[in-house]
Amino acid sequence: MQRRSLMLASVALAASAAAFAQPARPIRLVVPYAPGGPLDVTARALAERAEGKLGTVIVENKPGAGGNIGSDYVAKAAPDGSVIGIAAVATHAINPWLFRKMPFDAGKDFAPITQMVRVPNVLVMNTDSAARLRIQTLADLIAYAKKNPGKLNYGSGGNGSAGHLAGEMFKQGAGIFAVHIPYNGGNPAQLALLSGQVDFNIDNLATASANIKAGKLKPLAVTTAQRSPLLPGVPAMAETIKGFEVDTWWGLVAPAGTPHEVIDRLNAAFTEALRAPETQQRFAQLMAEPVPTTPAQFGQLMARERARYEPVVKRSGAKVD
Repeated sequence: MQRRSLMLASVALAASAAAFAQPARPIRLVVPYAPGGPLDVTARALAERAEGKLGTVIVENKPGAGGNIGSDYVAKAAPDGSVIGIAAVATHAINPWLFRKMPFDAGKDFAPITQMVRVPNVLVMNTDSAARLRIQTLADLIAYAKKNPGKLNYGSGGNGSAGHLAGEMFKQGAGIFAVHIPYNGGNPAQLALLSGQVDFNIDNLATASANIKAGKLKPLAVTTAQRSPLLPGVPAMAETIKGFEVDTWWGLVAPAGTPHEVIDRLNAAFTEALRAPETQQRFAQLMAEPVPTTPAQFGQLMARERARYEPVVKRSGAKVD
């Protein structure tokens, strides 16, 4: 009898250990955007760094519908930790107000794991255009817009994109008007700026940095609350427009209902990977700042951002059917 009890105890102990062991099958990390962009690159770097704790982590790209296709796939996956995904400002803060019909509930259908990064946005002008218009600072741009109402325009990756809404927030905060010109994605918008078709863009620093370094784009201000160490010497927009703050962020989520012990294991592995010096160096090359958080902290960030973007999207009039 005593031997049987010991055997049962051993089986229970083994089962408990197995629950926390590395998964037998790979973890699939879904990126809801096409390969090659900052979200994809950082996801692959983080997946590689976390494999020592989690086993194989396979990155899968499922782009489309502004990120909704990939996010919906994660929302409807089995809540066992085998499928996780990237949640971004677009998919989890803007799209709920932009799309007339969402395939998922951004607030209820996901379990937050950790924020991954924060990337400053930056207001940039074509260097030649800035020189021609004698604009050297953000204050110069605002003054020109007030003296020449309706003459300035700005580009973005599309109606309701982060760049579009940041532009609307800038216009409201500065008390100016500029025509919004939407393009089919961030790259066409940047090409339009480089060719002089538009006067300014508000883009994330990860995308704009190469052309800033090359001298093709002139940065007037970053949209973070304080100046960014990633772009020293460039003032924060809040220094001219009090209280202005817009960040680009993304992080990791699992399907709602994923057990707490699974979330905690994923959080521990990914936050350790985010704190690794190698990760910080890799992300710095992409102008991205690692931001490891608790699941609760990331959930609170997403909720705050949804509430903040609701009036901005409604005021802009942008809708996607």
